Amino acid sequence: MSKEIPSCKRFTGYKPCYPDHNCWEDGCKDNLPIGTKILIINLDAMGDILMTTAQLPALKKKFSESTIYWVTLKSALKLLYNNQYVYQIFEYNAESISILKEMNFDYVMNIDKSQRSCALLNLVAAKQKLGFGLNADGKIFPVNEGAFYNYNLGMDNNLKFKINKRTGQDYLAETLELDYSNDEYVFNFTDEEQIYIEGYKQSVGISDNDFIVGFNTGCSELYPNKKMTIEQHVYLIEKLLKNKKYKIALFGGPEDTESNREIYSHFEGKIINTPTNEGVRKGACYENIADIIITGDSFGMHLAIALKKYIIVWFGVSCWSEIELYNRGVKLYQEDLFCSPCWKKSCPYDLECIKMIDLDKIVVEVEIQYSNTFSSK
Repeated sequence: MSKEIPSCKRFTGYKPCYPDHNCWEDGCKDNLPIGTKILIINLDAMGDILMTTAQLPALKKKFSESTIYWVTLKSALKLLYNNQYVYQIFEYNAESISILKEMNFDYVMNIDKSQRSCALLNLVAAKQKLGFGLNADGKIFPVNEGAFYNYNLGMDNNLKFKINKRTGQDYLAETLELDYSNDEYVFNFTDEEQIYIEGYKQSVGISDNDFIVGFNTGCSELYPNKKMTIEQHVYLIEKLLKNKKYKIALFGGPEDTESNREIYSHFEGKIINTPTNEGVRKGACYENIADIIITGDSFGMHLAIALKKYIIVWFGVSCWSEIELYNRGVKLYQEDLFCSPCWKKSCPYDLECIKMIDLDKIVVEVEIQYSNTFSSK
């Protein structure tokens, strides 16, 4: 006799949901409805993945009874751990694709303008598809009207670099046909990570009364011109160390190990050089020790936004208007520089946008935030 498979988030078909109950034979003991099934495809750029998490509250508001699945690259999986909105995370690989092809979704939402992500949107069965797909010629195209503006930003440099004033969250909400309400990024530490953070702070001599100025020194190797030079970092740290009120910490990923070591060599024993090779979750733990973070437009910036830190961020090749700091920071950019932003990987103009960063203004902004922090205590 055919029996109905429970439509419940707890039921797997592999083992009992509860040791003393057979849901298949006797019916669901404690039904947790699947509701609207939503798949998010977001593989590219870890900073973009953090930014996409800001859409999750609006998704849950629109589809209160729903189950959200997310497929992403192995390097980004841990960014979504302990996220209260995401039911299941798939690593982008052949095994996951074979599973997703057998599932039926109510919505598939592809954030990425890349062929592999667009092809996956085409492959997965869904009642409605949003974002970007792939046509018969292998060309990327918008699959719903809400994605037109987002798509056109990639086609029109004047629109993207000069006209657009909307943040990435704003036009992504339109892409996904959601009401935009400026929701925050979603990133949560586990209890164990919170304990680790406190232990690390004690191990490097940070007390509750200290004010930690963090430097996110690097950026993706894809766009190497999103960071300041070692000499600029050394200048800034020297200026800040003259003020005995601050403690300085360096943050970065594996690609920043050598440059951070060189910066640290100028101040050995006077600043904190956090590990760079322990993965994104530990990297987030280290970045969380800071009260203020000085950074370029990078994954480290997005992580700082997710951690709700005050941020001083400079922009050169990328678009400052697209970044939402949630009233917790200041943007530095050269609005009258004809070539910026440009998104070029190499610069024909001797990196003027980086050389013109107002380093002394950064020092002043740190002082202002220090005063604001301690005047409110």
